[in-house]
Amino acid sequence: MSYKVDIVSKITENISQFRQAEQKVAQVILDDLMFAASASITELAEKSQVSESTITRLAKALGCKNVRDLKFQLAQVSSVGERFISEVNIEPSGISGVYESIHKALKLNANLITQKMLDDCIALIGRANQVITFGVGGTSTLMAQEGQFRLFRLGIASTAYSDPVLMRMTAATIDKNDVVLCFSLGGYSPDVEESVQIAKKFGASIISITLADSPLARKSDVNLPILIRESDYIFKPSASRYVILAAVDVLMTELAVQYKRKSREKLRRLKQTLDDYREGNDKLPLGD
Repeated sequence: MSYKVDIVSKITENISQFRQAEQKVAQVILDDLMFAASASITELAEKSQVSESTITRLAKALGCKNVRDLKFQLAQVSSVGERFISEVNIEPSGISGVYESIHKALKLNANLITQKMLDDCIALIGRANQVITFGVGGTSTLMAQEGQFRLFRLGIASTAYSDPVLMRMTAATIDKNDVVLCFSLGGYSPDVEESVQIAKKFGASIISITLADSPLARKSDVNLPILIRESDYIFKPSASRYVILAAVDVLMTELAVQYKRKSREKLRRLKQTLDDYREGNDKLPLGD
């Protein structure tokens, strides 16, 4: 798949090379993408205080067929691009603002996962020979690894994969006695979805932690739903990362309690080994 540079990138990268009049138009566009996408050539020229011919010259300089093509490309990117150009601070800033957004995200999700969903997951994992975890992308890759790290603590064989080719290869080798645990914040992850389809053909059970009613959720036997409510404040990492981590913790806690005889001894041995390594500090976490 070829990647086409969007019109906003073209403007920002080349604005210093434009003529002075064209720079005025470019700045008006960057200041208000929605206006530029919907305005007539006359309105855009008046707001930029240039001639209409300047608008035409800028369109050609940007590789557009004409002004109509320029406006079409602006409309394509305006819904996404505006919040990445605006200087308006629309979210509490500073340390307290970061903690506040995390707290709101967790509160929003606190009652989404039901006991029935957890029981169904535990039943599938409890009879599995192994649990394979899939996740592609920044957060989902980390969550796939986190899933593996939590599962082996409970004595459950697990392996994490994030490479698209390895996910497909692994999916082709598993069977009806295996479980695939998938992670995706938005539920739109073609590589994970395709690997899940392969795994299902060979009878594997699918558990997902993702957005409810998303493509990935619909392909799963059980989905532990999350709800994402992102703001337009672009400078802070997504608080939704904590939501998916909390769902992992909920699932792993229930697993540990359900199989407490097995998990207690595994956890005790882990703690003993770590305390020996850390010179006996019993209050440190069970694995950093």
